[in-house]
Amino acid sequence: MKINEYIDHTLLKATATKAEIKVICDEAKKYNFYAVCVNGSYVPYVKEELKDSGVNIAAVIGFPLGAMSTKAKVFEAEQAVRDGATEIDMVIQIGKLIDGDYEYVENDIREIKKAIGDNVLKVIIETCYLTDEQKKKACELALNAKADYVKTSTGFGTGGATFDDVKLMKDVVKDNAKVKASGGVKDYETAEKYVELGASRLGTSSGVKIIEGEKAGENDY
Repeated sequence: MKINEYIDHTLLKATATKAEIKVICDEAKKYNFYAVCVNGSYVPYVKEELKDSGVNIAAVIGFPLGAMSTKAKVFEAEQAVRDGATEIDMVIQIGKLIDGDYEYVENDIREIKKAIGDNVLKVIIETCYLTDEQKKKACELALNAKADYVKTSTGFGTGGATFDDVKLMKDVVKDNAKVKASGGVKDYETAEKYVELGASRLGTSSGVKIIEGEKAGENDY
């Protein structure tokens, strides 16, 4: 198993600087990670840094709360794609899901997928705030809206990925969508376990430490 090929090397903190973004791009090229995942304003810079490297570019949308309008998310996603992103990691409208407004949540996802076309859409359901039934429903809505992935977490909520959540999500989507585990993936053994449970992608800021066999710190995503 080549864990590096599952990793979206991620830097999403509010204080991220251009110099720090360059570091993760250099690391992604060195370790041949699958993608670099950043906030939208850095996508043009990342495109230049990763040129001809084969490393993909993912941008987060509606991040980290998911509570802005669908129209705003669509605009943000379209801009990220124009700037060079080929993958979009969007946050659902979590409160609407909890309220049971499933039509809104599904439409929110569908409109973004429609806007980005053949580019990959990963739907962050932020499992730490949801019951198991709500997690299942969120996955079903993502499938209905033709999303490519369901994703556990932003890494900015009260908790990140868990083995149980990845198993639950995989049970719902089966082979109709893929699963991304993110938040708290900090060592090789944990990363390997997520892949064994069915995750096709791992979102982490600890990619280098995972590959090098080091333990990531508490503040690592």
